Amino acid sequence: MTKPLPIRICLIEDDARLRQLFVRWLQHEPGFQILNQYADAESALIGLPKDQPEVALVDINLPGQSGIDCVRQLKPLLPATQFGMVTVYEDADKIFQALAAGATGYILKQTPRADLIIAIRELHRGGSPMSPNIARKVVQSFHHSSPTVAEPRSQLSEREQQVLDGLVRGDLYKEISDSLGISMGTLHTYIRRIYEKLHVHSRAQAVAKVAKK
Repeated sequence: MTKPLPIRICLIEDDARLRQLFVRWLQHEPGFQILNQYADAESALIGLPKDQPEVALVDINLPGQSGIDCVRQLKPLLPATQFGMVTVYEDADKIFQALAAGATGYILKQTPRADLIIAIRELHRGGSPMSPNIARKVVQSFHHSSPTVAEPRSQLSEREQQVLDGLVRGDLYKEISDSLGISMGTLHTYIRRIYEKLHVHSRAQAVAKVAKK
């Protein structure tokens, strides 16, 4: 049986102590490969397009350009890369700015090692991991804004809305396809149509758009 390839990861974190801690955690975990690490957005903007990581963990509060600005510029260049914000911020504005910029997950820095490992694997599979407090804030914002959510959803077909509901819940693509009884190919066609109709380029941007409208 062929051994699966390791998940290729880059770190963007200005705190050298925390960056090295993450490196130690991931180096001792089978199935991970650290491609590179960066202390600021400026060097990451140059290096990541060459690294081509599958997962990038990004601090929000970087010196110079913020992590959110960094992801906003990198996501169009690296559409296949899953960006996870690793931060101390829990406020809703920061969360939705990060999601709108193209981040897929939002994890607090105090997240235990085991949970961080799980989150990286979930990011790689196409999920949207969030620390419990963060997920609660996203759900609360979604519920508070629900009376006006119909505007972006109104242009979607019933099936597209069902797919979008799965994206908002954070379901994996396979979970959505299984629950709706459709193939992965058909699911990706629906997702592409949703992105086109909502004028977004990623799952996280779609979720942020319907939650904030």
